[in-house]
This record gives sequence, C-alpha cells and structure tokens, in this order.
Amino acid sequence: MQVNVIRKDVQFSPDSSRVIARFMYTGDKRSRTIIKQVLQMSEDEIKTKLNQVLRRYARRHRSISNIFTKHFICLKELMEEMGIDIESLNISQKALIGSYFTMEYSIEAAAFFNPSIVESPDQTGIMPGEKRVNLSFRATGEGHLSSIVFRSGILDKNSDFVMEPVGKMLAEAERIKRFIYNKKTFLETLNEIQEFRSHVSPDEVLKDIGDTFTYGELERCVKDAIKQSSNLIENELALNQIMWLASSHYEIDFSMDSAICERVIFPISSMEQRGIEDARFVRFVDDNGEVIYYGTYTAYDGISIMPKLIETKDFYHFNVLPLHGPISRNKGMALFPRKINGKYAMLCRMDGLNNYISYSDNINLWNEAQLIQTPKYPWEFIQVGNCGSPLETKDGWLIITHAVGPMREYVLGAILMDLKNPEIEIGRLNSPLLAPNETEREGYVPNVVYSCGSMIHNQDLIIPYAVSDYSSTYATVNLEELLGELKK
Repeated sequence: MQVNVIRKDVQFSPDSSRVIARFMYTGDKRSRTIIKQVLQMSEDEIKTKLNQVLRRYARRHRSISNIFTKHFICLKELMEEMGIDIESLNISQKALIGSYFTMEYSIEAAAFFNPSIVESPDQTGIMPGEKRVNLSFRATGEGHLSSIVFRSGILDKNSDFVMEPVGKMLAEAERIKRFIYNKKTFLETLNEIQEFRSHVSPDEVLKDIGDTFTYGELERCVKDAIKQSSNLIENELALNQIMWLASSHYEIDFSMDSAICERVIFPISSMEQRGIEDARFVRFVDDNGEVIYYGTYTAYDGISIMPKLIETKDFYHFNVLPLHGPISRNKGMALFPRKINGKYAMLCRMDGLNNYISYSDNINLWNEAQLIQTPKYPWEFIQVGNCGSPLETKDGWLIITHAVGPMREYVLGAILMDLKNPEIEIGRLNSPLLAPNETEREGYVPNVVYSCGSMIHNQDLIIPYAVSDYSSTYATVNLEELLGELKK
C-alpha cells in the first residue's frame, strides 16, 4: 500500500534581493592605488562621495558605515606597509576607503534548498495544538558558495505553516576571537587525528603554553617552531595542521536585534571557504534534561570535505567544532536526539553507499560504525542515506532516508529501527515515500527531492524538502499510517 503524502502549498524560493556586504580584496597593487587615490581627495570630495554611497546602500544593510569601517581595518597591515598613519585619518576617510573594498553578495540568488526543521526554543504566545518552529536551509549564491540561513513560523493544529515575515536587513555573525583551548584536550585530539604524521612533537611545540591558551598564543608558538625547524617543508605542513585544528573551532554571535530570518552563517574558516552544506539540525535532550540544538554539516574548501558540528541553545550564539575519527569522512552525518544506552549515536554514510550507525562517548570523536541499511530495491540501487536525525516514536526510531536510482533520481524512503537497539530493523518501505512529481522535476539538479530533517507535530510527520536543488516546500504524512505500514 502506498502511504498518503500531502504536499502543502508553501514555497521557499530563492530571493536575489537578500544580500550581505562582504569584504572584497583586489590584490596589493590595485589596493594601494585605490587607497592613494582616496587620500588625495579633498575633504569635501570625500564627504560628497561617502554621502552618495550611504544614500544608495544604508537602507539595504544594517549599520553599513560600521561595515565599511570594519573592512577598512582589514587593510591595516597594507596601509602600515605604505607608511600611512591610520590613526591620523578621519571617520569619513576610513569609511570611504572601506566602501571600495566592500561588495554586495546575494546569498540565495542561485538556490534555496535542503531544509531541516526543529521545535523553536521560544514557544511563548502560541495557541493550543500549535508549535513554533525554526527551519534551516542551504542558501547558494554566485560561484555556488553556500551558507546556512533560517526561517521561522508556526505550525497550526492542522499542520499548516504560517511563516513569520522575512526581513531584508541580513546580519552576518561576528566571529568571537576569545575562544579558549584546553591544552590537554587539544593534544589528545591531535593524537586522535590519524592524519598527523611528522617528526614534530606537538608537546614540544606547546611546551611554553599554559594549561589553557588562545588562538593567538598558539599561532606565535607555531611560527617560532617553523623558524627553528630543521626540515622546513615536512614540518611546516605538520605545524600548519596544528593551526588547522585550532581554526576549525570558533564561536559566532548574532546581534540581539536581528530576527532569525536575518541571520546568515557564512563560511568563516579556511576549511569551509567554498561553502557550508546540508546542515542537519536536531533538538538534543541530554540525560540531565538540558536542551541543546546541534547541527551537523559539511565544510567544503573547494577540494576536500570535512564534517563539522555546530551547537546552540538560542540561535544567537553558536559554537563550531570539527568532527574527528575514521567515521567522519563523508557527507550526511545525523545525530540522534538523545543518547542511546549512555552513548551519543550518529547516522552516517562512511562509504558513500550504505547507511551506518556509530556510537561514541565523545560527541566530536567517531571511530567505529555498524552497517544498518544497504540498497535493496531498484529505486535505491545507486545509494541510500539519511535525510536527517531519527525521530523517536512509540514503535521505534523513524528514519527518513534518501535513495538514488535510475537517471540518478533522488527519492525519500523510510525505515523503522528498534528503540533500545537501533541496529535492528523493524520495517522498511518497499516503495518511495516521496518522489519528484512533474512539477518538481525541473531545477538546478533535475529529478531530486531531498530533506535534511523532519519532525513530528501532533499526529503528523512534517517533511520539509528541497525541489531539484532549487527551492523548497514541505509535506505531511499521517504518523500512524506510516508506522502501520512500516510494522508490516
């Protein structure tokens, strides 16, 4: 029997008018010329030009003059090399120089896809049977550069979604540079990363650092070690790996006056400079009852990928951490919403073909995995994978899956696993739960439906999903009907 899927008439589409103001560097030679030309302008010319720029862009960005000043500060070293005393420059000169090194970037001009959904931490002011939810999306702009963006709204008692107004004044997060590293934990992690191979002793490099240290203190030690190295090429690679590990940890903060739909998690570290892809958010409840929202995502630097973990309690402050171990080598890791038998549990697709489950005492370290699902039916012969974190039901762990078949058509499926031992399969759909229909086949990547996380609301399964890697929508499924089919 085919499970009844109700497609909802809601579209989350790319909006090219949603822009952020990015730092744009044009190379040392051109930059020097631009700075000199601005400084040769008279005071009146500078004020006139700056006023023109502010008139055109002040209503498109929150505190655009502060953004210009921040981008001016990025040029500090270059201007010092030019012999310019930056303290002698006035506010208008700094802002105008910064404006020449700023460009607008349309974060979702190309695609708005691969959504996940979680219950919002704020459930005030809603009616009985309703739930406020946060959705995350992969937004892609020029150059296929991806970031994480959000929408918020309310699911009513009939599982209809009412989206909150979407603001245009986007806010990039501020990176917090005060991250404090624990020396013991940092060294343990270096040893756990099996790629670390060299004659360099991390203990020796960090011998003059205290039990805790900052990124800047570590950077100074590594630079000193590189200067003293006898085998510069080999050891510099190893020392740079120490810095890579440190840069993979960071914290970001959003302004309290920003709406969640205005917050953009844009690539920051070098490992994600070409994109942050397919975040799978989950509302995790720890053994002590504490609620933390985790998101697993794929960092892409243009050559290689790296699974990472982002955590937050309020969607204002986020910690970003790398995931280590032989299991964290591929896309599509998805955390269970609670511990299983005292351990963290994670779905993964370590070989790119099959579904696995992994357990760990450390949420950042994943060493072993067990196979739980392989391609079985013709519509999944190419590969199977998860579509987000498992959902706990009275009958077992409900896992929405994706599968790839002929013509590389992506469809959604479902499996049901035992609550106490999620390696045991209770049931599996023998036909797709959701496949692209005629109106969903066209897009950036044709014939694809894909999700990064569902949720249960009242008696419905809520599945937000992407349509051919271009836009997104959502569908509902009666939970009892689906569980009944899986238990067959």
